[in-house]
Amino acid sequence: MLLRVRVTLPDRPGALGQVARTLGVCGADIVQVVVLERLGGRAVDDFTVVWPGAARVERLLAGLAAIPGVRVDGTWRAIGAPTTTGQDAELLAQVAGNPAEGLATLVDAVPGLLAADWAVAAVVPLDWASRGGGEATVAYASWRAPVPPRLPGLTPLRARALTAADGTHHAVAPFGRAGLVLVVAREDTATLTPAAFHCTEVDRLAQLVRAGAVILGDRLDLVGAPPVVSGG
Repeated sequence: MLLRVRVTLPDRPGALGQVARTLGVCGADIVQVVVLERLGGRAVDDFTVVWPGAARVERLLAGLAAIPGVRVDGTWRAIGAPTTTGQDAELLAQVAGNPAEGLATLVDAVPGLLAADWAVAAVVPLDWASRGGGEATVAYASWRAPVPPRLPGLTPLRARALTAADGTHHAVAPFGRAGLVLVVAREDTATLTPAAFHCTEVDRLAQLVRAGAVILGDRLDLVGAPPVVSGG
């Protein structure tokens, strides 16, 4: 099983090595480390590890918790191989190569890029706020999205991270056209508790969405629009 483990640790020599050694002793095989933040003497790192499916994650958490100054912010299952920002360009090239399926391509790929469970592109009505929310129209959903997807409050339309009452973490980013917004989610499970989306992840999502909006252009204005019925 591929796991993502987010750890806050002291930003000092040896701290990262101590975390890595502990992960190895507990049985985790590290395949990628991403530094999300270094500020005020603390660092936030995402470790992607191969974890034996039959092993209890509590063992891993206990080992990390025993390291002075280390805090585990979340553990959750990653989808597919670890990803890098270089793959963002490849995704956008696919969107540009087949714009007719561009929105679907983007929505299907984003969960893998951000170690999330699912994503949807939803159309938010212009009068959403004035009428106190309501149901957004789902234009496209990735294959693991629940039906209907549990969407957070989507106004104001700006890129941000938020956590729903049920503990689901979301990152949202608007396309800037036709009230269309991309929503990505990480959900709790019986044994795993994911971390909230970090600001660097929200920025990455926003950049992908902005670039996708430029590539797809006027096509996005037709998303969620009622079909035109010709008279006969």
